[in-house]
Amino acid sequence: MTETSSTKTSTETTTARTGTALWPCLTYRDPRAAIAFLENAFGFETRACYAEGDVVHHAEVVWPSGGGVMLGSWREDMAAKELPAGAGCVYLALDDPASVYTRARAAGATIVRELRDEEDYESRGFTCRDPEGVYWSFGTYRGTPASE
Repeated sequence: MTETSSTKTSTETTTARTGTALWPCLTYRDPRAAIAFLENAFGFETRACYAEGDVVHHAEVVWPSGGGVMLGSWREDMAAKELPAGAGCVYLALDDPASVYTRARAAGATIVRELRDEEDYESRGFTCRDPEGVYWSFGTYRGTPASE
């Protein structure tokens, strides 16, 4: 879990965050449309969006129960420019993938693996693609516990 604390001096406010946070980063040809889709189809909430015209330099969409995704426009000057826009796969662990499945289908997500049970690793989930081709998987599997 990430903790946030603030300290205030006479001239500034400093925010310190502790802990580990994993934020997948994606690029899109039309990041504004991608943000709208992620909000509508899956339930993400936009926390930040720094843009000039059609170019989104940096955006953060957060999952209501924690974590999030950073995204922006594919640009020639970006560090990972070898990756095409729309490349990637993101997995979200949650208690009720069926509700997201219904929402994603209604919003026009392309379902590539229907909602189903995975007996090998005791999960229930589905996989879909957003309009630019990024794969999104939602399931109950939360990884192997550290003690195993």
